[in-house]
Amino acid sequence: MVPSPTPTTFILLILGVSAFILIMLLPAFLELKRPRDTGPRVIMDNVSALQQRAKDTFMIANIEEEQRFDQALIKKIADVIASLPSLDA
Repeated sequence: MVPSPTPTTFILLILGVSAFILIMLLPAFLELKRPRDTGPRVIMDNVSALQQRAKDTFMIANIEEEQRFDQALIKKIADVIASLPSLDA
């Protein structure tokens, strides 16, 4: 059975919903008041010069050319992989 609504019920309902909304939105209100971020970043006009400077500064190694596997290492890795299914039993 549903009890008949009283003014106290409406006041508690309104206060409860208001408190819930306030608690949920409080972090957003605080962030708008005192943002942690300083805002948009500066967009540079001459991006190509920055890219060229970065390319000159950081020499990236070609990993594909430097990958050389020793046959003994490959054999050890193959043995370890082959023994993995037997660990399950």
